[in-house]
Amino acid sequence: MNDTTDQTSSCCGHTSHSSVESEGRPNLMGAAEDDMATCPVMEGRPVVKNIAEAAGLYRDYGGTRYWLCCAGCGPLFDADPQKYVAA
Repeated sequence: MNDTTDQTSSCCGHTSHSSVESEGRPNLMGAAEDDMATCPVMEGRPVVKNIAEAAGLYRDYGGTRYWLCCAGCGPLFDADPQKYVAA
């Protein structure tokens, strides 16, 4: 590793992502834990709740809301929700 590497840089080489939000793009790195969920269909895929809701990528089942990572997960969840909520 090069000793002159800036240790404050992020994965994309920027030291700050505040300009992302100011440009109208969501800052996915800044989401708080309470704002995150895991897709029940694609286990392990993180989902930012408010972005999923704005895109209609959620289902309510058994009194609980489940957030989905993509449009392809909706029909799978709808076909057998019990399979995914039990996981």
